[in-house]
Amino acid sequence: MTVRDIRLFGDPVLRTPSLPVGDVDATVEALVQDLLDTVRVPGRAGVAAPQIGVALRAFSYSVDGTTGYLLDPELVEVRGEPVLLDEGCLSVPDLHFPTPRFPWARTRGRLLDGSVVEVEGEGVLAEALQHEQDHLDGRLYLTRLEPAVRREAMGVVRRAPWFR
Repeated sequence: MTVRDIRLFGDPVLRTPSLPVGDVDATVEALVQDLLDTVRVPGRAGVAAPQIGVALRAFSYSVDGTTGYLLDPELVEVRGEPVLLDEGCLSVPDLHFPTPRFPWARTRGRLLDGSVVEVEGEGVLAEALQHEQDHLDGRLYLTRLEPAVRREAMGVVRRAPWFR
């Protein structure tokens, strides 16, 4: 079991759009196992490959007893009006800010064997699918905050003990 360290705000890999996974090989299989091991730490809903220092389009999720992963995922549908959720991020530890997210989401990706799957859900799962997709696009949830909240959040981040 390999639980990987989480990259923190300021690490360039978190601001860089990830590359497609492409062909599955032993490296990709190991990445998926590391993502699954890392997301299984209690209190985690999702981990994107950039958060463990790998700029590939892959993420894992663990919500309500269901754990899985997607390679080369795409957010294909959202429903409802965005609502403000008290969102946090492993890469911005111990901080939570009101973030607009759709209450329902569907993501399509593939598994190691090449099969195409869809993961859909509401609540925490919908939030996680949107949040992890943002990571793959080089975005942190802080970019989704209302301007005044974002200014406040950035001040809090700069004073955080982990900020470098």
